[in-house]
Amino acid sequence: MSLNFRFAIASDLHVALPHTIWDHPSRFHLVEVSIPAFDSVLEHLTQLDLDFLLLPGDLTQHGEPENHTWLQERLAKLPFPTYVIPGNHDVPVLNANEQSIAFKDFPQFYRKFGYENTEQLYYTCELLPNVRLIALNSNNFDDEGKQIGRLDDTQLSWLEKILSAANDELILVMVHHNVVEHLPNQARHPMANRYMLNNAPELLQILRRYNVQLVFTGHLHIQDIAYNNNVYDITTGSLVSYPHPYRLLEYSQDKHGRIKLQISSRKVESVTNFPNLQQSSRQWMSDRSSQFIVKLLTLPPLNLTPEKAEELAPTLRDFWANIAAGDALFEYPELPEKVRHHFEKYGAITPDGDFSFIDNHATLLL
Repeated sequence: MSLNFRFAIASDLHVALPHTIWDHPSRFHLVEVSIPAFDSVLEHLTQLDLDFLLLPGDLTQHGEPENHTWLQERLAKLPFPTYVIPGNHDVPVLNANEQSIAFKDFPQFYRKFGYENTEQLYYTCELLPNVRLIALNSNNFDDEGKQIGRLDDTQLSWLEKILSAANDELILVMVHHNVVEHLPNQARHPMANRYMLNNAPELLQILRRYNVQLVFTGHLHIQDIAYNNNVYDITTGSLVSYPHPYRLLEYSQDKHGRIKLQISSRKVESVTNFPNLQQSSRQWMSDRSSQFIVKLLTLPPLNLTPEKAEELAPTLRDFWANIAAGDALFEYPELPEKVRHHFEKYGAITPDGDFSFIDNHATLLL
């Protein structure tokens, strides 16, 4: 039997009604465009013959109840089903405060978007005949109340139970935190590790046991497709960060059992007050990159002095914008050799030294 369907992914929407926006001089998020950018995406998607839409977390800027309410009302108007999970911004506190909803209350806002059981923050559902979504919650709190990216033991046991009963269904997994490394040494890097699930190896072991190949993540705000031992982690950039991307995906299986996933990416080019969003957003990110770059240079493995980091930072002002866009190549001949080689590792190059431009447009043979 052949299997063919089409879906879309938009991630890290950071929906912020105007009165909920707060400013910070170094923030990368251009949250002023959150609602018009998402509306632009939906205007395009509603013209397509989509089977469903996935939103892998950070639906709101800071978990504000009014932003959650706005979003669930907007999603209810769509002609195709939509499925969501929480990101760290959606449930930033265990107990509700003057700004954010309580951790446990997230499902109450999204009963029509996956959470038929509002007693837990993860779920599974049949998307189509023989196609199952497993939507995981990667947000937890340690004993000191600090938010961490982790799947608890109860959820992992539940996952094993669901997978063991899935038989021959195609499984799609959606989780906010990254499962496979998208950046060099991401799981151990002092800046990048917070974007990884801190028990990713345990999850990957379960997924491989049941031959689950496709995981859809967000959180990192970059366009990247990472692969590790039969598992693809397809992470999608943020709609409020350059280059404001979203993805269209087509899964097909022919009568001979040959399977492929075709991935294409689009960008929001213009919204009200930002007629050239790509240019102005890239400028916004680069202008705010100095503090980020200096910190990156002074931390391991480079360990430069603050003075040297400040000297080199201007050369790297576009570094993160290029990473976010995906399929980047880096050549910095003016940098010291050690630093130059370090940043070249972030480029779209395989361990064998070949170019690998798959982050935005790719056909995966499964």
